[in-house]
Amino acid sequence: MKILVTGNAGFIGFHVAKKLLARGDHVVGFDNVNNYYDTGLKESRLDYLNEISRNKASYHFIRGNLADQELVNQCFQEHHFDRVIHLAAQAGVRYSLENPHSYVQSNIVAFTNLLEACRNAKVPHLTYASTSSAYGANTTMPFSEHHNTEHPLQFYAATKKANEMMAHSYSHLFRLPTTGLRFFTVYGPWGRPDMALFKFTKNILEGKPIRVFNHGNHSRDFTYIDDIVEGVIRASDNIARPNPDWNSKKPDPATSNAPYRIFNIGNNSPVKLSSFIEAIEQATGKKAIKELLPLQPGDVPHTYADSSELTKAVGYKPNTPVKLGVAKFVEWYRDYYQV
Repeated sequence: MKILVTGNAGFIGFHVAKKLLARGDHVVGFDNVNNYYDTGLKESRLDYLNEISRNKASYHFIRGNLADQELVNQCFQEHHFDRVIHLAAQAGVRYSLENPHSYVQSNIVAFTNLLEACRNAKVPHLTYASTSSAYGANTTMPFSEHHNTEHPLQFYAATKKANEMMAHSYSHLFRLPTTGLRFFTVYGPWGRPDMALFKFTKNILEGKPIRVFNHGNHSRDFTYIDDIVEGVIRASDNIARPNPDWNSKKPDPATSNAPYRIFNIGNNSPVKLSSFIEAIEQATGKKAIKELLPLQPGDVPHTYADSSELTKAVGYKPNTPVKLGVAKFVEWYRDYYQV
C-alpha cells in the first residue's frame, strides 16, 4: 500500500514509518521538523529512514507544515493514498500552558486540512493519534473508551479531544472511515528528550539530580514503542466501520453509526513513577539523585488503560514489561550518545 505518515520525523511517526517500510509498503512522510525539541535527533531519524528504504521509490519525504493548506492539497494531488496515519502534532502537556497558539495551528488547523484532503481524495481510512490526556478529570480506572471525556485538564488534551469530534463529523457527513488512538505514555529507543525517561536517563548517567514530581507517587501506564506501532498499524489495516448496535438514545462515545471508532493503546499495567525510576537505575547501574517536588499543574495523578476493545478489534494487546523496555531505551541512549 501507499501510506502517508505525518510526523515521521517524530518519535512514534518514525517507528511507524520504519515498520511499514520493513513490511514492503510505500511510505510518504510529512513533517515540518520543528524545534520543539532537538532537531538533530529528528534529522537522525530521517537519515535512518532514508538508509533503510529499499529503493528510491519506496520512501518519499515532504518537509512542510500541515497547516499549509496548499501544500497538503498538493501532496494529495501527487499521491494516491491507500491509508493515512496522522501522527504529527504539537506535543507536550506543559508546553500548552505556555504557548497555546502553536496547538491551534498544529493540532486544529492542520487536522482540518488533512480531513478535507482525505475527504476529497476519498482515502479509504484515516488513523490518527489522540491521547490518554483526553480522560482529564475522570478518575474511574481503568480508563475506557466508553467513558465520558468532557473535562480535559490541559489545552493540549482539549485540542486532541477536538480532533476526535472533528473526525466524527467527517465520518458522519462524508462517510470517511476514521480511527482515533489514545496513546498512554509512550517510551522507548529514539524517544523524545522532553519525556521523563530521556531526562532521567541523561541526568542519572551524568550524576545530576532528577526532578521527581508528586514525590514519585503518581502512576503511568507506560507503553513501549513497539507495542504502540503494532497497534497503530493493525488499526490502520482494519478499516473503521459503523457500529450496527449503536443507540442514539444511549450514545457510546467510542463508536458510532458512522464509520468511526476510538481505541486506547496502553500496557494495561500502570507503574508508579518511583518504580519506573528504579528500572532506570537498574539499567544504568547508577543511583538517582532525587529532587522531590509536588504535582505539576495540568498533571493527572494516575493513568491506566483498558485496551480490551483494541484487542477485540485487531487481535493485539501491548505487553512489554517496563524493565525490558527501559533497558532497551538505555541501551539505545548509550549507543546514540556514545555514553
